[in-house]
Amino acid sequence: MSLADPRDVVAAKRDGRTLAPEEVEGFVLAYARDEVPDYLAAAFLMACYVRGLDAGETLALTRAMVASGRTIPLEGISRPKVDKHSTGGVADGVTLVFAPLAAALGLAVAKLSGRGLGHTGGTLDKLEAIPGLRTDLEPDAFERQVEEIGCAVAAPTADLVPADGKLYALRDATATVPAIPLIASSVMSKKLAVGTDLILLDVKAGSGAFMKTVEDAVELARASAALARDWGRACRVAVTDMSQPLGSAVGNALDVVETVALLRGQERGRLRDAALVFAVEAQVRLLDLDATEALARAERALDSGEALDAFRRMVQAQGGDPRVADDPMGVLPQAPVVRPILAPDEFSPSARTAVEAATPLGRWGGAEEIAKTVLALVDSDFITGETICVDGGRHLRY
Repeated sequence: MSLADPRDVVAAKRDGRTLAPEEVEGFVLAYARDEVPDYLAAAFLMACYVRGLDAGETLALTRAMVASGRTIPLEGISRPKVDKHSTGGVADGVTLVFAPLAAALGLAVAKLSGRGLGHTGGTLDKLEAIPGLRTDLEPDAFERQVEEIGCAVAAPTADLVPADGKLYALRDATATVPAIPLIASSVMSKKLAVGTDLILLDVKAGSGAFMKTVEDAVELARASAALARDWGRACRVAVTDMSQPLGSAVGNALDVVETVALLRGQERGRLRDAALVFAVEAQVRLLDLDATEALARAERALDSGEALDAFRRMVQAQGGDPRVADDPMGVLPQAPVVRPILAPDEFSPSARTAVEAATPLGRWGGAEEIAKTVLALVDSDFITGETICVDGGRHLRY
């Protein structure tokens, strides 16, 4: 698609005009081909941040991002295919649990994950704490593993949605990351480039998340769901609480230790509850089960060790040490200094505690155990067009 003068696009958005789809797509694809300089793309992003993008412009931006690189149709996978994405938080190991759990339930999870960003932990960073494990899988190997085992978690290749990679780096450098249309387009372009039957989104809300308020999280959830709908893809979105750490450990290796305990059926709490919410929804949508039966199957897969076996096979297929499923503390790296920190009896980690615990880990790579807390899971009821949040027994409808 040709672009006469990219400055005209920047000026139009600067002045508040709604851009035509071909203007957005032409600008983004030209930038992906290095035909538009960074300084002009930076001006475009700032104009989008200040003036906003409507639904049509956001869809055009997403389409251009997907069109900028290759796609992964996953046509060789026979199981129903599901992808689950979290917007990030502290002690958020849901993907590590959900992927093998869904595989044990007869589903296929083809998960392209990211690195840690800011104070949040990245799924790839957690997995790579396992000695030998590789996340740089070629598309053919990625698809073959999903078909044989039921799950794979890998890094996106450089040719998958390259426009998003370039634009995201520029957004980070120009203070335009928080724009919700830009976030939605970035998240969904990577999901829509992979041919799954169902996309599950976990949009975090709270001081430990990027979306600090439920209102902002709901806005992002609706924008992401609208993109999937306009693309003709099935998508379900939950808004979940990140005002406290989701799990009981912060740090890549400790997150894996907690995952193994949960997959053994030994761990209870908010992390297990969150994984079950998404496992139930996937079965209801893809296997045509009712929620009661779906929950019973998911709990059985966790308590019987079936999900743990799927995790072991996934780790081994990606070059990792499979003994991590049996003796994680004997396989994973450990901190050279371990210091117990005793909390008052009534202590409950807040969102600020979560961020303060996680931030130095991102800088220095350490790990700390934090106190467990029992709090109600805040989750969406997966009702189309509505979000119901449950917080300590209070039901809030947005």
